[in-house]
Amino acid sequence: MRLRLEPRREASRTMLYGTPVLAVALTVLAGILIFSLMGYDGLAAIYQIFVAPIADPYRWQDLFVKAAPLITIALGLAIGFRANVWNIGAEGQYIVGALAGTGVALATWDMEGYWILPAMVAAGILGGLLWAAIPAFLKTRFNVNEILTSLMLTYVAVQLLYYLMRGPWRDPEGYGFPQTRLFSEWQTLPTVVQGTLVHLGVPVAFFLAIAVWIVLSRTVTGFQVRVVGLAPQAARYGGFSARGTVWLTLLTSGAFAGLAGIFEAAGPFQQMTPQFSVNYGFTAIIVAFLGRLHPLGIVLAGMVLAVSYVGGENAQTALGLPYAATGMFQAMMLFFLLAVDILVRYRLRVVVPADLSRPAEARHPHIRQADEGSRTSSTPLDKQRESLSA
Repeated sequence: MRLRLEPRREASRTMLYGTPVLAVALTVLAGILIFSLMGYDGLAAIYQIFVAPIADPYRWQDLFVKAAPLITIALGLAIGFRANVWNIGAEGQYIVGALAGTGVALATWDMEGYWILPAMVAAGILGGLLWAAIPAFLKTRFNVNEILTSLMLTYVAVQLLYYLMRGPWRDPEGYGFPQTRLFSEWQTLPTVVQGTLVHLGVPVAFFLAIAVWIVLSRTVTGFQVRVVGLAPQAARYGGFSARGTVWLTLLTSGAFAGLAGIFEAAGPFQQMTPQFSVNYGFTAIIVAFLGRLHPLGIVLAGMVLAVSYVGGENAQTALGLPYAATGMFQAMMLFFLLAVDILVRYRLRVVVPADLSRPAEARHPHIRQADEGSRTSSTPLDKQRESLSA
């Protein structure tokens, strides 16, 4: 008995939405096995990572705060991915957006006014947008692969962050630590639920998910993005510009990443530090694919990945698990998702080989029938010989 993959006549919608759940389940099982082999209590580790953050009502505020930037960045990436525009550098756009907003904060540090925070947010959006414009220009002007350019620009952004924190933007009253001044009350995001950490960026992320869903499913622009991604030739025939779509999707994803960056800087961090790069831009890629590039699915996927972040912190404290455990779980989740995605277009069929111990005539009746036919049938020459012998 063996398994064989057979192509489906059309993609299975059941598997399309069922494989992300299967990927999460396989990640949990693999995590139990790996942590047990490492000498930890596998079941306790899984409980701390995936169950404890949900079971503890106090930790829900942390889940929303962690999920907000992941959802915001993943929404922008999903728009590009639907058009086959692969922005892998959202982490760099996230950092540059935060730096641009921080620049406004430092320039207005001794000022007051309700206009300061909106100016920071606008600068953050513009910073991420301009950083994404570089691969967009190289793609449309010189046909340079946007995967490489956007990814390499991430490391440029990280080095720019380190330079500013250790040089021009270092807090003069920070005892030499590489960080900026703390933002003032006019430069930090307000909390939307008193007594919690849930800041303004959380409802904005959920609002953006609804807005992106409406744009992609109900507008001509959304139709253009989907057609360019699914059928480029049909898009050209319909008058849709592939170059315009590249610019649109890359700038949008950069703007979303920059918005998430400044929200993090003005929210949980309330300043800029070298530790600001927490790989949200890369994790958002997993969120986008786990959510099937659908805005509402991205919200659910963002919450799942937020659970892994908060649960990873729990496991470090309770069980002494290494910090890399969170990254390992996220990597396994992407690996299993890509692996089980084959079930969307293929089905597994169990093939039982024939019993070789049986005679060939029993396994293949047509052979016996052909042999009997050859013995009963006679050619004209055979009939002539029979008449002469008679």
